[in-house]
Amino acid sequence: MLENYVKPAVEMDGGAIQFKSYNEGIVNLMLQGSCSGCPSSMITLKAGIEGMMKRMIPEVKEVVAEAE
Repeated sequence: MLENYVKPAVEMDGGAIQFKSYNEGIVNLMLQGSCSGCPSSMITLKAGIEGMMKRMIPEVKEVVAEAE
């Protein structure tokens, strides 16, 4: 899902997202490029990526990010 839906959209804005880990329903991603430090990145992460992942993968409870 990240490869097909999320990464292409983020890369069009000069950013990158890398999967780091999954543990007990929590997906950990690394924000890179223009996503790192972008004020809108947390909105994109929570409203966009987390919402999509929760709908498509019911086991996902939360998506969190760390900057590069």
